[in-house]
Amino acid sequence: MPTVRVTRRVHFSAAHRLHSPALSEEENRRIFGLCNSPNWHGHNYELEVTVEGQPDPVTGYVVDLAAVRDAAESVTRDLDHRNLNLDVPWLADTIPSTENLVVAIWERLKPRLPAGRLVRLVLWETPRNSAEYSGE
Repeated sequence: MPTVRVTRRVHFSAAHRLHSPALSEEENRRIFGLCNSPNWHGHNYELEVTVEGQPDPVTGYVVDLAAVRDAAESVTRDLDHRNLNLDVPWLADTIPSTENLVVAIWERLKPRLPAGRLVRLVLWETPRNSAEYSGE
């Protein structure tokens, strides 16, 4: 039986500020540039959720993509139209870079999907910038 990967894409919009309390104000401005604005900035994120498995002989599905969508949206609902620095308790004490955000989303999403099925997340911050994570 072949192993197949399927992907569902979901969308959310959020604001954030890249700022490290371990750095001085000057270092934060130098490292993070415009992303360090004390007035925040926002993105229209796209999240690709990829699951893997063998197609069911009856349905032909690896997994029902509606279930993947529902699981992903149960996580992104916490993020949508929020300030990632201030409004999302599970991101407290985390610099909300795309890299850190994709790992945090993985940790929230993995238990909501069938065991062993989640194999990859790609979080698009802009049409040109993304971070990919496949678990540890």
